[in-house]
Amino acid sequence: MKELKFTMLIGVIVTLISCGESINKQPANAKGFEIIENEIKNKFGEGAYFTDITITHNASIGNIIGVTVTEAPESLKMGQWNLTQGNWKQNSEISLEVPQGSKAADFMFQLNEKMNLSKLGELVEKSAKQLENEKNIKNPTLNMAFIKFPKNGDISKAEYVVMLQPENGGTTYTFNYKLDGNLIEMNY
Repeated sequence: MKELKFTMLIGVIVTLISCGESINKQPANAKGFEIIENEIKNKFGEGAYFTDITITHNASIGNIIGVTVTEAPESLKMGQWNLTQGNWKQNSEISLEVPQGSKAADFMFQLNEKMNLSKLGELVEKSAKQLENEKNIKNPTLNMAFIKFPKNGDISKAEYVVMLQPENGGTTYTFNYKLDGNLIEMNY
């Protein structure tokens, strides 16, 4: 019985380590970002509230995930965390101020069917195809992708933002999308 428990424990540890390390290697597409979302939910819980989620890609170390998160919005305390090379590290703690009579949760978002990283990954793919077709840029790479949530809490103004660059660097192309995936604008 002890042997079985030990074997299961080793299996769980190996799985957790391999999953954590693979996050930095996830591709910039809907499936890769869904895996990243699952890692975030595993760390902070299904019901966590965010004011910021950013996925940055660095050619030498891979994806860097940054979040500002709380599990208890009414506490007005949030933590800024980064996931780099499979390791979560808290960078700082933040105290929020909200207008009197407001709920802190009204100024935050959750990962669910309305806002999710799978949709953001899908928009990265869409943006890359647009650059290939319109600008003849082969293999554009992810610089950064994030959910832009308005400070006033108006979810109708929330956006997905995708920033891509040519494979060998250069101009950064920024795409802003509504939550339904419709393009607002593309700048460079």
